[in-house]
Amino acid sequence: MILECRHIYKTYIQGKLEVPVLKDVNFCMDEGEYVAIMGPSGSGKSTLMNLIGCLDKPTRGELFLDGKDVSRLSDNELADLRLEKIGFVFQNFQLLPYMTALENVELPLTYAGLSKKERQRIAGEALERVGLGDRMNFRPNQLSGGQKQRTAIARAIANHPKIILADEPTGALDSKSGSQVMELFQELNREGSTVLMITHDAGIGARAARMVEIRDGILYLPGQEADAERKLKEEEEKIAEREGGFADET
Repeated sequence: MILECRHIYKTYIQGKLEVPVLKDVNFCMDEGEYVAIMGPSGSGKSTLMNLIGCLDKPTRGELFLDGKDVSRLSDNELADLRLEKIGFVFQNFQLLPYMTALENVELPLTYAGLSKKERQRIAGEALERVGLGDRMNFRPNQLSGGQKQRTAIARAIANHPKIILADEPTGALDSKSGSQVMELFQELNREGSTVLMITHDAGIGARAARMVEIRDGILYLPGQEADAERKLKEEEEKIAEREGGFADET
């Protein structure tokens, strides 16, 4: 098992109020799976992605990535885990504008301490893999939206991560480019890559081998909808009690 979330809660504090964002999330993925987490804006999907991507820690619960309990790691250990285990693909590409496609793909390899020759070899192979062998020396402003996202995917796979995390990877693309990017994710998965995608689009989510839904901070797994609804009702009652108590104090 590459990923396991056990009773994950994430709560933010605003003044005297607690704002629950994730509520008793239980979820797991096996190595080699392709899963989409689908939900509308404000559902908690980006917060969950940040936790899985080791960019934040849960308020309560345990999150295991490749056997390591993320909630117990230091900031430096989290940074090492991100570098070694995770490949990120973002909606807005996150490419450095003054670097070529090859140099952008080299970045995680630089942090990994590889020599320049080795970095260039691996980055070049990754760009070839995503169909951009003839665009290695192009800067982002010379690439189309689809080419930028394929460059970002090449960067994500260059370090051979245990899992690829894709956050709304087609959100900034036209339908044709978006379809090409989704085909690339499917190809990578067929070749053995583990892919977890966050999306608000049911059509995009359906391209994954498995899809789960998140609403109001609760993850709805197939066959467990009634249990999820019960949890949501309990959380709403707790919030009402806390807010009632706060009103009495004032």
